[in-house]
This record gives sequence, C-alpha cells and structure tokens, in this order.
Amino acid sequence: MAAGDRTVLQFNSPSSASLSAKVHPLVIFNICDCYVRRPDQAERVIGTLLGSVLPDGTVDIRNSYAVPHTESAEQVALDIEYHHNMLVSHQKVNPKEVIVGWYSTGLGVTGGSALIHDFYSREVSNPIHLTVDTGFRNGEGTVKAFVSVNLALGDRQLAAQFQEIPLDLCMVEAERVGFDILKKTAVDKFPNDLEGMEVTMGRLSALIDDVYKYVDDVVEGRVPADNNIGRFIAETVASLPKLSPPAFDKLMNDSLQDQLLLLYLSSIARTQLGLAEKLNTAAQIL
Repeated sequence: MAAGDRTVLQFNSPSSASLSAKVHPLVIFNICDCYVRRPDQAERVIGTLLGSVLPDGTVDIRNSYAVPHTESAEQVALDIEYHHNMLVSHQKVNPKEVIVGWYSTGLGVTGGSALIHDFYSREVSNPIHLTVDTGFRNGEGTVKAFVSVNLALGDRQLAAQFQEIPLDLCMVEAERVGFDILKKTAVDKFPNDLEGMEVTMGRLSALIDDVYKYVDDVVEGRVPADNNIGRFIAETVASLPKLSPPAFDKLMNDSLQDQLLLLYLSSIARTQLGLAEKLNTAAQIL
C-alpha cells in the first residue's frame, strides 16, 4: 500500500457528531505490552480493536490484538492472513466481539494511517482509530480516538480527514490506580495494598467534600438546584447502613483483624511449604 498519494488532515477538537467510544483498560494494557515486545526495527505497533456497538451508538472497545506489519516512508504492509486468523480465534471464545476499528502507538495520525484505515473500512463500516502515545511526548500516555471522513471534489479523493471523537475510559477504582501509574513517565515503586487504599480513601474524601460544598451552595442560594443531582445524592445516602460511630469502628476493626489473620496463616503455610521442600531436597542429597 503506497502512502505518498494520500493527504491526511487531523482535527484535535472533539467532533460534533453523535459518535463516541469507550475503551476498557485491558485494551490499553495490551497495547502497551505489545509495544514493549515489538521487533527492534519497528517504530510503532498496529493492531485490531474488538468490541461492539451499544444501542445508543457508543462503540464499546473491549479487546485487541496486534497485527504484524512493515512500514516505510512510502508504503505500509499488513499481514492480512494473520489478522484474519486471529479474528477467527478470538470469535471462537467471544463470538459477540466484532471488529470495531484499529489502533496504533504514537501521538496522532500519520500519512500511512489513511491506507490502514481504508483496509479496516472494508472490514467494518466507520471504524474507530485509537492512538496511544507510548512515547509520553506530552508528559503522559495520551489516548485519543478518531474517525475518518474522505474529502472529495467530484470523483476525485482529495484527503482523509481524521476527526477526534469523545473517548471514555471505563475502569473500576483498582484498574484506575494501575492506569494512573502507567500514564506517568516514571514511578519510584508500585503502591502496595495499603497505599492503594490510602489513595482511594483520599479521593473518596475529596468527593464527599465536593458534594458537601455543592449542597451547601444550593441551600445558600449560590447555585441553582438540580433535581437529578439531588435525587442521586438522596439515593446514595439512603443506601448507606445506619451505624453508630462505635459500631462502625468495631465492624472495621473486626474486618481488619480477620484480614490480618488470613495474611498470618498464609505466611505460616508458605514458610512450612518452603521448609518441607528444603528438607526433602536435603534428604535426597544425603
């Protein structure tokens, strides 16, 4: 596929179209892992995105796999047979997951992106192009999603316009802790369970402060009331169990003691197994 005869236009402002996408953290982790394991001569990694289209039109990206390719300044070549074999293998496990687009590492689109997008346009209508900046050019791993529209004058194709669309990262709090570490250029060490819980509790405390400030502003008349937000806050408060502070402290302490006991028992079992293995090895030598 020659890349020199196509012009690529990139628009970084979110598109006004209704199309949007959400991506699960497994996809981002998989892309980064493929980038680390790429061949020495490869500058970027290209692969296929799998998922589904939700009833509201949102593209749900849940899985991915890398596709071998060769790339130069003038052309791009994909291993199409490998791509189709991987698709068949994935659909044997998850038949509901279909091709929704493709990804590449790097910041934004390049000249060869239009050719690769043309190929995936033949696989699925209106594919999503996901980019992951593994080079941390902006100080963090930026993730963006694009769609392509061909600009034509009569029958002549002038350029491929890549328009950025809204992208939502769907993850639970435990996955967000890992993703925040992945976005940084360097970390001193990975947080343990206690440090992760401390960060989570800090965020929860900040959210509670925001809710308290919002309620106080509504009561004082500084902010207009929103019935939807008020109903959501009321449902959240009603779902909390009614416990006195002493009862809550006792519940937390009992749960913490149970967890510490499990850690202690698992440590004893691990030590006993290690000691038994060393004794068996020494008996065989003697």
